[in-house]
Amino acid sequence: MNKPVYNRIKAVLAERRKTNNWLADQLKVNRTTVSKWCRNEMQPRVETLFHIAQVLEVDVGELLNSKE
Repeated sequence: MNKPVYNRIKAVLAERRKTNNWLADQLKVNRTTVSKWCRNEMQPRVETLFHIAQVLEVDVGELLNSKE
């Protein structure tokens, strides 16, 4: 059974050629936390999602998985 994908953080990081470690440093969070977000094992809080979008210079909608 495939695990549902709720966010596209990993994909957007790859598109921007940024690493999990870079994002963790920018957000001042633990690298393990970012890794869990990227693996969809844990989801960031809404406020954090907006901060991630700001750091990556994308619209917050780009970080969310579409139903398409």
